[in-house]
Amino acid sequence: MELAVVLVNTLVITQARGRPVEPPESGAERLTALTAAVTEPAGRPREAGDADALAAVAEGLHPVFTAAPGAVEELNAMLVRHGAVPCLYGEPPMLSFHARDAGTVDAWAASMGTALAMVIGVGQGVRLRSCEAAGCDLVFFDVTRNASRRFCGLSCQNRAKATAYRARRRA
Repeated sequence: MELAVVLVNTLVITQARGRPVEPPESGAERLTALTAAVTEPAGRPREAGDADALAAVAEGLHPVFTAAPGAVEELNAMLVRHGAVPCLYGEPPMLSFHARDAGTVDAWAASMGTALAMVIGVGQGVRLRSCEAAGCDLVFFDVTRNASRRFCGLSCQNRAKATAYRARRRA
């Protein structure tokens, strides 16, 4: 789940915390951004082509967080396209949702797609959110007890509350 959030926020988002953000355009830029954003070095993409393919995957995942019409159908198509199947491998055996011989792009896409599908499938799709602050499109997974989180972080929450306060004072 966390990987899907990082991927979308790194490769797709054009506004963050009230400021415009330039998503990386070229494969080399995307590869550099992913290397900086992903904490697990073992599964990182190593080629610019993989980073470009992951950018396309991120584009397909973004509508899931915003509850866009057709997002579930696109997620289903992505699961099929990247061969998402449960698989045990390693010692001790670990459960994965991609074929043992899958490349980085298929492995990431299948794992992220399966995680999102599981969240939606158990009725928790409302926890997949996009920041409600003006000028911020960052996505997140809401882990609050009552699924009431509205903002990606404190800076957006504070900005939104200050704007609302100023609007009330003017009225």
